[in-house]
Amino acid sequence: MNPVIVRVRGSQRDDSGEENTIESMAVGRHSVKNGKHYVLYEDALLDEKVKTSTVLKFSSEEVVILRKGGVHQEMRFREGAETSSTYRTPYGDLRLSIRTSRLRVSLGLLDNRIEAEYDIAIDGQYQSSNTLQVQISNDKKQND
Repeated sequence: MNPVIVRVRGSQRDDSGEENTIESMAVGRHSVKNGKHYVLYEDALLDEKVKTSTVLKFSSEEVVILRKGGVHQEMRFREGAETSSTYRTPYGDLRLSIRTSRLRVSLGLLDNRIEAEYDIAIDGQYQSSNTLQVQISNDKKQND
């Protein structure tokens, strides 16, 4: 597994037009197996007190984000498709639906980029329109 820097930027806009943007950066590990890329890192973005183990699994056609820790969540992005999963929180389970309108995955030797535009519904109710940008860069300091 190769050391990488993971930069995540997510924006969401609700029905009233209010927009919220969050950004994070973490050190992770990247590997490729059977044509799929895997990036593992610890994310404190959802709850600063609890680290959440995050796995990005991606190819040119699909991106899956798996989180375990403070929450248990699976988000699956496929352009033109709607996917559903259960979002488990300490307060109860929610049914999460993601409709991906745009997905771009750029695979490179040293850098990988993911861009997604999608809508989220929770328990069948529209919540927000979102964008996700992930940059995975070779961690040169860890490789020296």
